[in-house]
Amino acid sequence: MEASYTPYEQEKDPLKEFGRNLTELATQNKLEPVINRDEEIRSLVRILSRKTKNNPVLVGEPGVGKTAIVEGLARKIVENQVPENLKGKQLIEIDLPALVAGTQYRGQFEERLKKVLKKIDEANGEIILFIDEIHMIIGAGGTGDSNMDAANILKPMMARGQLHLIGATTLDEYRKYIEKDPALERRMQKILISEPSIEDTITILRGIKERFEAYHEVKIDDSAIVSAANLSARYIADRFLPDKAIDLIDEAASNIKTEMNYLPEPLEKINYQIARLEIEKAALTNDSETKQTAIKNKERILEIDKELNTLKLQKVDLEKRWKQEKEDIQKFSSIKENIEELNRKLPLLQSEGKYVEASKIMYVLVPELIKTRDELEQKIQSRKNRLIKEVVDAEEVADIVSKWTNIPVNRLLENQKQKILNLSETLKKRVKGQDQAIELISDAIKRSKANINDPNRPIGSFLFLGPTGVGKTELAKSLAEALFDDENHIVRLDMSEYMEKHSVSKLIGSPPGYIGYDNGGQLTEKIRQNPYSIVLFDEIEKANSDVLNILLQILDNGTLTDSTGRVVNFKNTIIIMTSNIGSSEIINKSLTIDGVRALLLRSFRPEFINRIDEIVPFNPLSPAVVCDIVKLELSKLKKRVINNHNLVINFDDKIVKFVADNAYDSAFGARPIKRYIQKNIENKLAMEIIKGNLVEGDVALLTVSNNNVIELQTNN
Repeated sequence: MEASYTPYEQEKDPLKEFGRNLTELATQNKLEPVINRDEEIRSLVRILSRKTKNNPVLVGEPGVGKTAIVEGLARKIVENQVPENLKGKQLIEIDLPALVAGTQYRGQFEERLKKVLKKIDEANGEIILFIDEIHMIIGAGGTGDSNMDAANILKPMMARGQLHLIGATTLDEYRKYIEKDPALERRMQKILISEPSIEDTITILRGIKERFEAYHEVKIDDSAIVSAANLSARYIADRFLPDKAIDLIDEAASNIKTEMNYLPEPLEKINYQIARLEIEKAALTNDSETKQTAIKNKERILEIDKELNTLKLQKVDLEKRWKQEKEDIQKFSSIKENIEELNRKLPLLQSEGKYVEASKIMYVLVPELIKTRDELEQKIQSRKNRLIKEVVDAEEVADIVSKWTNIPVNRLLENQKQKILNLSETLKKRVKGQDQAIELISDAIKRSKANINDPNRPIGSFLFLGPTGVGKTELAKSLAEALFDDENHIVRLDMSEYMEKHSVSKLIGSPPGYIGYDNGGQLTEKIRQNPYSIVLFDEIEKANSDVLNILLQILDNGTLTDSTGRVVNFKNTIIIMTSNIGSSEIINKSLTIDGVRALLLRSFRPEFINRIDEIVPFNPLSPAVVCDIVKLELSKLKKRVINNHNLVINFDDKIVKFVADNAYDSAFGARPIKRYIQKNIENKLAMEIIKGNLVEGDVALLTVSNNNVIELQTNN
């Protein structure tokens, strides 16, 4: 018979098992520095110093720095920068999911929590508890019909002042959970944490810059910090400062660090050249069928060996430079970490009265390290033709914003500059006879690209007026093709679908309680996914007047709130509305700008018209413009035939004038031209191709015979 002996296992400390000691982490410098949050930390200290209800709860939007403020308090406690009643206290963060995890039977959770509270009670007020996402205590550990959850277990100790508890939660969750339990709410003192301003965010980023530089082994320019704060505030609308700005800096630094670890481009090119020559040498060595070939190959192999020797010497030199640069950057990063560590120790030594050690750090160690750091930085910066880019600049941050949002905020490349400068000429190639409208659109885009437009409104809002078929919708498509290389990159809403009052829900989503509430609106969801878009409201006069009311805030503030309460950013959109109002007057050229406004006031409210940047009357098409449109359509046909059948179809001036005279109707605009070409020219071409009269490589001419019949003359 065998017997086994299991020694008594000492019970684990529940605070260590289910918690994280923030003051201990602050002592080890494992918490991020907290900058520009002194007022909030003072409020925290003030409430913790009360006799009763000394349980502050930090309430604010996600990402505004609630948890960071508590970590800042831990650092203040360690540095003895708190009142006497808080000195030497332990700040412990409780992991609520760890408390709940594995509690299979009733009573296990309560037992664990009571052990934690007993430990706190035994500490005689020396422990401050922190629960992140404190709304989770409501219902945590509750089973069946029992109301014995974490909140009800904590309430008695909170009421007596025996428990110092700090909570953190968002505004929505505070309203949803905490406010619905008045007994819990009255035991807690709410501290509202607002989003810091752009200036405060810049200060915060400057404070934590060195930590990111040391971690990523890069240098972060001040321009990158300013850019991160400004660009995140302007373009990332659904998140909050400083979190989104910190994430930008972090990802930009990570991007540079990743590039640093790759082979530099010059070294990669040399490796490729060496590999190519080695392959050629091996092929020539094996290829010596005749004596003459062998002699030629031998000569070429000697040339290759000479080239390889040169390239290998260059490779060794580049590898040596690359290694040296990496070592210097790592050494620079290490020195910065040492300086930061010594600066952290300094206030601790001063508070403990160890003035000899403190003075040694202040007057000997830190100055020496700073001198070494500056010399090394100068050495790194003075190098010519550096292989490694280790600086995070504003351009790098702008690239990350562009990747996140699909908004082109990065600096324009030379070819893009030319594209924007020549935008009006590009649009005029496709849209004929509407030069004024094209210039107005082009100017708005140029203002946006130069970053001098009003950042709180859309890039531009335009109302295109004119008869049907003069190019209103075509201009919007042309602009999409010029900016995005795709004419379908456009959010088009046909306003004839929004004639009923209730159809506003299609744009912003169904109200609560209705089918489709969670799906979002046709307009708001598309703009959330692609914030840099052209939005075309086609035939705006057909929409119900109540539907148009929601456009007021888009045109004025560049925002729209959907049915779920989310604010959608329209500040990077181009708003184009088309209308046929005043068509007959525009055709007769009997309308002034004041006359146009008077006509519009019959259909639209003054506050709507007043918010539109430009009202653009489209000119009726002149005979010369109609001929240009015919040439354009025939050129498109010619291109299609070349691509599909390798046939060349030319056309002369006679057929251009013939189609223009027969197809154009001022009442219908240019649209009948397409239909006429399709009916009278494309059908004829199709018959000839199917019969085999036109084959690959043929050249044909479209013209008009003497008896005014369109004919196709081939080279056969």
